[in-house]
Formats: sequence, structure tokens, C-alpha cells
Amino acid sequence: MDISKPVESYGATLSAAPAFWQVDMLWVLLASGHQTGGRYCLLWQLCPQGSGPGPHTHDQDEEFYVLDGDVTFRAGNQTLQAAAGSFLFIPRATVHSFRVESERAQLLNSYTPAGFERLITELSLPAQTRTVPPKGLPPAVTDPQHIMTVMAEAGMHWVDEPDVLRPPVGRPGASSQARDLYGRPLTR
Repeated sequence: MDISKPVESYGATLSAAPAFWQVDMLWVLLASGHQTGGRYCLLWQLCPQGSGPGPHTHDQDEEFYVLDGDVTFRAGNQTLQAAAGSFLFIPRATVHSFRVESERAQLLNSYTPAGFERLITELSLPAQTRTVPPKGLPPAVTDPQHIMTVMAEAGMHWVDEPDVLRPPVGRPGASSQARDLYGRPLTR
């Protein structure tokens, strides 16, 4: 998107913005690249204990603000403990991951420029309620090629290295292998 083009002012509410279920989390899209002229996207997340992605990078800068709960972040060579009121800035291309330590966590998650939100809008299920998804909910999209294409276009890249925040079972395999949005190898 051309960020030099003017955009209209707008507002959003948590209760009215589009909501999605993906990777055990509720995601609410408060600001999209379409709404901000590609400058920025903002997501509110409700995350259960143990949730969070394995090691990955983005083509965008990523920002987190912890509204509620306790989360362990790994960003580059740092391990950061974040509680309610904590802000984290993760520069583009920085390997990072996180794990929710508390029973639940609420996060504001933003990206500059926009683009990441495509993973949510194109690869998730519309949320039926404003809660974490039911356990065992099947993924909305299972086509490995489509998942890999959207991930690449949205600027998310899995990193083939140990996930220091979790046991190694079921975590990313070879970097050329198609993976789901948890980072687990997909079967074709």
C-alpha cells in the first residue's frame, strides 16, 4: 500500500471489531492496513496459558502491550518477563517468541507497517464468541501452499532453531517445510 495516500479517521471498539479464532487465541482486529493506509495494524488478543508462537521473525516492527496477565518473551538474545502494564518493542527481523504464563493474558499487538493482520483475516475462523476458541478446534485453512504463501506475503517467517520457551515436541522442523500457524510441520 502507498502510505502517502490520505486515509479517513475512524474508531473501533473491542465489542464491534471483527474477531477471529486462531492458534488457541481470540484475535480482535482494531486497525487494519486497509483502514490505516498500510501504516499500522492493531490486534487485541486473549491468550490462554501456554499459548504463543515458536521462534519467528517479521518484516515489520512489532509492539506488544500487556493489558493483563504474565507473559515470557524471547526477543533476540533477551528473555523478558512482562506483566500487566509492560510494553515491548521488537524490531523487524528479530527472532522472537512468547509464552503465556498466567491462566490468561490480554495483549495489544501492533505492527508497523501493516500486513501481519492478513494471517488472521485470511487463515482464521470467525469467532463465534469473544472467548478463546474451544479446545481441539480444527484450523480454518489446511492447504500448506496457501498457508506458506499468505505467511510470506504477510511478512512472517518461521526460524529453524530450538524454542527455548517450550519443550521440543512438535515444534518447527526444517525451514523449507510447510508449517501451520503454531509452527508445526504440515502433512501434505
